[in-house]
Amino acid sequence: MKNNDNVKDYGANNIKILEGLEAVRKRPSMYIGNVGIEGLHHLVYEVVDNSIDEAMAGHCDKIIVIIHPDQSVSVEDNGRGIPVGMHETEHIPAAEVVMTKLHAGGKFDKDSYKVSGGLHGVGISVVNALSINLEMEVFKDGKVYFQRYSRGVKQTELEITGDTDKSGTRILFKPDFDIMNENEFEYEKLSRRMRELAFLNKGIRIIIEDELSAEKDDFHYEGGLLSFVEYLNRNFTAMHEPIHIEGEKSDVSVDVAIQYNDTFKEKIYSFANNINTIEGGTHLSGFKGALTRTLNNYASSGNLPKNMQNIKIGGDDVREGLTAIVSVKVMDPQFEGQTKTKLGNSEVKGIVESLINERLAMFLEENPNTAKKIIMKAVDAARARDAAKRARELARKKGTLLDSTLPGKLAECQYADPKERELFLVEGDSAGGSAKQGRDRRFQAILPLKGKILNVEKARFDKILRSDEIKNVFTVLGTGAGKEEYDIEKIRYHKIVIMTDADVDGSHIRTLLLTFFFRQMPDLISNGYLYIAQPPLFRIGKGKSGIYLKDEPEYRDYLLKRICEQKEVRLADSEEPLPEESLFAFLKDLISFHNAVDRLTMREMDTKLLMFLIGEGVKDKFFLEDLERMTSLKETLTAKGYIIRDITFDEERNLYEMDILGNEHDREKGIKHSLVTVGRSLIAMGDYTIMHKVLNKIESMDLPPFNVCAKSSSDKVVSFEDRTEFFNYIMAEAKKGIAIQRYKGLGEMNPDQLWETTMDPEKRVMLQVNIEDAEKADEIFTLLMGEEVEPRRNFIQTNALEVSSLDF
Repeated sequence: MKNNDNVKDYGANNIKILEGLEAVRKRPSMYIGNVGIEGLHHLVYEVVDNSIDEAMAGHCDKIIVIIHPDQSVSVEDNGRGIPVGMHETEHIPAAEVVMTKLHAGGKFDKDSYKVSGGLHGVGISVVNALSINLEMEVFKDGKVYFQRYSRGVKQTELEITGDTDKSGTRILFKPDFDIMNENEFEYEKLSRRMRELAFLNKGIRIIIEDELSAEKDDFHYEGGLLSFVEYLNRNFTAMHEPIHIEGEKSDVSVDVAIQYNDTFKEKIYSFANNINTIEGGTHLSGFKGALTRTLNNYASSGNLPKNMQNIKIGGDDVREGLTAIVSVKVMDPQFEGQTKTKLGNSEVKGIVESLINERLAMFLEENPNTAKKIIMKAVDAARARDAAKRARELARKKGTLLDSTLPGKLAECQYADPKERELFLVEGDSAGGSAKQGRDRRFQAILPLKGKILNVEKARFDKILRSDEIKNVFTVLGTGAGKEEYDIEKIRYHKIVIMTDADVDGSHIRTLLLTFFFRQMPDLISNGYLYIAQPPLFRIGKGKSGIYLKDEPEYRDYLLKRICEQKEVRLADSEEPLPEESLFAFLKDLISFHNAVDRLTMREMDTKLLMFLIGEGVKDKFFLEDLERMTSLKETLTAKGYIIRDITFDEERNLYEMDILGNEHDREKGIKHSLVTVGRSLIAMGDYTIMHKVLNKIESMDLPPFNVCAKSSSDKVVSFEDRTEFFNYIMAEAKKGIAIQRYKGLGEMNPDQLWETTMDPEKRVMLQVNIEDAEKADEIFTLLMGEEVEPRRNFIQTNALEVSSLDF
């Protein structure tokens, strides 16, 4: 993919300056969206976008992203390298201009980049401003250029540090966690975006690695979007090979891949300059219009049996079971919409439309077997739509669907303005009765649901309409049912609250309702109308003096605060007790540690062995790369009676691994432990990671003996040499003298309790449902609620022991 022929000069004069950096550290959310998990990862995307721009210009075909153990990230490419010459107006190196001036870079010069990515175009200067340390290395003209920054201020001048035979740029940055609220990168989140970029830019290789967990992926797709649709359809039965349409007109590049599967859902993802346009735009409108027109033209040209030629195929019909990717590259993209991810360039619609009309019609003529499968699926969808329409009309005549007659079990509210009205979807008649009595009838309506509603993931729309519970929800919401009638503007409530029990059945019903809303009313979620009630799991105390606690973490924090107020703890021979906040943090870390140990014990893991491995330094990939350390560890463990297989080498990840089969002494006692592989799977294991991170955090306070006494009297001191015994004693003391009630169902609460804890706007806590990643959400619903059993079984087996609470 890398093209060195006819390379246009890319030098200091190509760098254009728009404005400075002053406001970035004061108002970071204006530039990266927020300072939470999304903003943290956006920093990486900004750096990678620069490398992708080099790839789109034909000068880069490899990008390496590495998450380092200290949560710094490096991004290296083999592009042309940032210009290092002196800038003619700023009189500093051009690379320094790029790093210190907002909106400065080659993207604003059409000779350097024809198209470019980057959602807001804020550039690497913002990453620099929000990093406590940033190191830039440029490999250019046979030299290595280096410069270091801190919080956007240069710490060194740009200098030559060596010779090299490669070209490109390497940026290493560590975010300033005094500004960012999150301090850990999520490998899966970054990996998902890197995979997406590799699909969208065929031929490019993107390698991402986490040095702490040794997770590593190498994304390289010569098939581009064809590989993308095959990946999206991997859990379904595809009806044909992917259809690829590619072309360019008026400086707009269009790339489209289409593949139908045997489901009833449509999945269309649109991109503009590698940006996921989740709100669609002109390119998506052009694609949809052309698809409907082309398939209808083909069907009406004598390509259908006579008994089917009178069936009118609509847009929804031709998109049933469709998976498609629509990607355009535009010189001057104009983004609009609520999230600035809707393409607004009007000329793009016609370009996409004409290209699809021409190329798809040609494909259908040349591939009649595939064409017939697609047309027949659309015809089946049209018939089902007609059947659903007849079912609606019949139901209306009987007065049972979507008319003015609301279900008898609905307890309606008095206010008329939808913005002030709330609808609670309550599990069961018992809890529904309590909710009806406890509610504020002025603005709160209650609809009890009987049993588990239909799983809409496995059902066509005509079957969905035959479900009484779903019909009731449609009727009460007032939006209409089906794409032909559905209108979100007609919704009768702006808060729809799912309220179910805190047990397995309640979780299942909640998941079924979420599936229903995600598949049938996604804009209800995107408008922020859907919520999940958070009834308390615990009540502490007796009579009216009791307090309610939402969940296990809140219950745990309550106990820890209680014991910290009652007890003093002195470490080793210290005369001064630990401050309350330090003791609280210490005990909280111990809870995390013991929970992880308990989960590993459930898996029959040898936790004493794991503790020993942590002590030996088996925490990241660097240990696994060292054959000498691995050999020494094997010898030590063998001397302790462990049975170990030979050390093997993982060529793909460049790591050594060895299997520990168990301990001879344990086997003599009849104790069985699961196999432990000292390798990537171990250091990537969540609970093992928690163990060594917590042990590292508490190291300064893990100083026995732990001396405990009451704050009211320091005479009676209880000492513990063992950290676990100390922890168990503290937790037992925290529970003394209080009555603890754990609720399993809403029906266990009186109406006034339900109001006070879950429905009172002044006191309640509710979770608002939103869609952060539509592709991931679609994948999860398909996995958990779809037809395929095997992927669901694997998911359950993998995650069963991660469940923190489960009723039996």
